[in-house]
Amino acid sequence: MDICSRNNVTVTGRPDGPAVVLAHGFGCDQNMWRLIVPALADRYRVVLFDYVGSGGSDLSSWNEERYATLDGYAQDVVDVCDELDLERAVFVGHSVSAMVGVLAAKAAPERIGALVMVAPSPCYIDDDGYRGGFTAEDIDELLASLESNYLGWSSAMAPVIMGNPERPELGQELTNSFCATDPDIARVFARTTFLSDSRRDLKDVRVPTLVLECAQDVIAPREVGAFVHAAIPSSRLVTLNATGHCPQLSAPEATGEAIQEFLESLQ
Repeated sequence: MDICSRNNVTVTGRPDGPAVVLAHGFGCDQNMWRLIVPALADRYRVVLFDYVGSGGSDLSSWNEERYATLDGYAQDVVDVCDELDLERAVFVGHSVSAMVGVLAAKAAPERIGALVMVAPSPCYIDDDGYRGGFTAEDIDELLASLESNYLGWSSAMAPVIMGNPERPELGQELTNSFCATDPDIARVFARTTFLSDSRRDLKDVRVPTLVLECAQDVIAPREVGAFVHAAIPSSRLVTLNATGHCPQLSAPEATGEAIQEFLESLQ
């Protein structure tokens, strides 16, 4: 199977424009970017895809061993960039995909020329001198709950992750996205996500980088954004006036404007 079919690749926007690759996070798919794409399509070649195991990807191509580490997801990114022969693309990664982008840029520097990290977290577990937002016990409980009753976990956690309780339709959309994911695949992706520690990888980032954090985010608190910004030389930190972990849905205008300003600064 070719890569574009395997990863459900969609290419839109200006065919001769600079390439911008939009990558979704855990339990989601490329549809999460639908409110951002129109702001980019006039000037950029916009590439969307689903990680193997997510959305409209080819589920038969999923392999637990490959996707038990973030390197497997980074290889998906490199595969897509190779298939489309992208050069110096801007990689926009949401949540765990921000760290996937770090790994992909290191593996294929000719393919990725800049990073936009939307609500990133290199490590979700608190450590000495580092606040990830969760204790090790919190993550153990989260994963145990997810594995014992994935649909129930999704219904309970998605609205918390999304935030914005006054807009319940947002939480419902994330719930639906989580519930559409195969529970066995979600179990592996969740462990890969919440047990990952990419803090040391940040020092290897050598490309222009925008760190986009939300003013309130239960998954990636502002201490995390400050850590990522401090760890990546010459990165730019922007705090969105947004609540929740998915600003591309809850605050698409502010998110799109911040991304566009960064893209223009690269010209």
